Amino acid sequence: LSHVNALVQALVHHQAELTQCRLCPNMIPPVITGEPVLSPLLLVGQAPGGREGELGRPFAWTAGKTLFGWFSSIDLDEAQFRAGVYMAAVCRCFPGKQAKGGDRVPDKTKIANCRGWLQAELHHLRPQLIVPVGKLAIAQFVSANKLAEVVGLQHRINIAGRELDLIPLPHPSGASTWHRSEPGKALLAKALALISAHPAWQQVVRDASHN
Repeated sequence: LSHVNALVQALVHHQAELTQCRLCPNMIPPVITGEPVLSPLLLVGQAPGGREGELGRPFAWTAGKTLFGWFSSIDLDEAQFRAGVYMAAVCRCFPGKQAKGGDRVPDKTKIANCRGWLQAELHHLRPQLIVPVGKLAIAQFVSANKLAEVVGLQHRINIAGRELDLIPLPHPSGASTWHRSEPGKALLAKALALISAHPAWQQVVRDASHN
């Protein structure tokens, strides 16, 4: 138990440092992070949207409604998911809007600036399963030229000498039609079935049913 408490304290300390980060002058704070939960599962998003700052949590707006709808279909509602899964992202501040509307995609410098935070989380959590959401997040772990080549599959990856599983999801953005048309729809269903069957997911579901 003391080991678990020490790990949770390490995550709390990590997040306290993370929220002070201002490495990217063009990114718009605050830093957005999920709960400091010691979880066998790590969700990695792209970057917060424009509304997450005021709401203070990841996936707090329309894309989140879609994402948590997917997870509810495999036995975890939004509150259970937030309490049981560590929610990270490639970048933790809002990148701002593009001139033509839509959120900016973080550039390589911003991704590199933020990478150390994710690496620290991987070190503390030692997850059994990573679920990257959207192409940018997936590309941090496996090459992803086309979503159809990576979604719907379980990938075995090696991080710092440790093997673990990766099950990518498409981005639940309302601007994307990929997950609402074929082959995306069928591949999304396949990916959710793989997540649902994974021991890490089943552990989170079990813990949620006991709370």
